[in-house]
Amino acid sequence: MQDSHSDTDSPDWLEAIQWTADGLVPAIAQDAGNGDVLMMAWMNREALRLTFLEGHAVYWSRSRGKLWRKGESSGHEQTLVDIRLDCDADVILLKVEQKGDIACHTGRRSCFYRRLDRNGEWVSADPVLKDPDSIYGAGGNSHE
Repeated sequence: MQDSHSDTDSPDWLEAIQWTADGLVPAIAQDAGNGDVLMMAWMNREALRLTFLEGHAVYWSRSRGKLWRKGESSGHEQTLVDIRLDCDADVILLKVEQKGDIACHTGRRSCFYRRLDRNGEWVSADPVLKDPDSIYGAGGNSHE
């Protein structure tokens, strides 16, 4: 995804973002076609810069302490359509095209598949589209 920015390697546009003390910003991935919220992950400056330059979602894995390209092991990449910054400049919204229609490591379309019912219990509201073991291998079904 490139636009009229003349110097996409310049960190100037990154300075507008209110980063956490850890140098991160929450990023929400939204289906560009129908508006479904697919997932939330964290980005550091390099992840956001690479997302912009490469046109595919790149996130920061807090558990692994490294960058991860969405879909690098599952094939369920997120092609970037648009990047938005909220009014407080502390949340990124990525409008994406979700490859394979699965964004969640549980094999569902969205990570937001549980809803709170009237009894105060979390219930699964969305089906598994593909068995995580068939995506990641046995025991490998975690966020990338």
